[in-house]
Amino acid sequence: MDLKYEFYINAGREEVWNALISSEGTRSSFFGSELRSNFQPGQPFAYVGPGNDGEETVHVYGEILEFEPLSTLSYLEHPGPSYHSNHAELQSRVTFQLETVGECTKLTLINDQFTDNHPSFDNAQNSWWMILSSIKTWVETGKTLNFGW
Repeated sequence: MDLKYEFYINAGREEVWNALISSEGTRSSFFGSELRSNFQPGQPFAYVGPGNDGEETVHVYGEILEFEPLSTLSYLEHPGPSYHSNHAELQSRVTFQLETVGECTKLTLINDQFTDNHPSFDNAQNSWWMILSSIKTWVETGKTLNFGW
């Protein structure tokens, strides 16, 4: 099953792209995690931040598939080791795409190619709404959403 979301953000592609890849942007929208990568296709990435293993918990990790600045970020991801003992066997693909629509940016997220019976599917389905809402709010207002955690 595939997850697909489309958000329209009242900002240029540069601001939305910054929210997806910069440390400040990812910390504001990805539950305090920082995206660490050199963004070269075939190279590793990880979202690292506060969690089960302290301040440097690896929440998601994997391999960059595509990186086209201001346009596309795609990666194969695995849940972090503290979530599932078989984390390396669990996988999905995430693709962010940006396009200009008038004076706005359309952010499309597709999360697909889930391993059969992936235990994180339901969590991903719920979390993407929060993450994408946070990106939109942060880019448009400079403020983060407080989910009460």
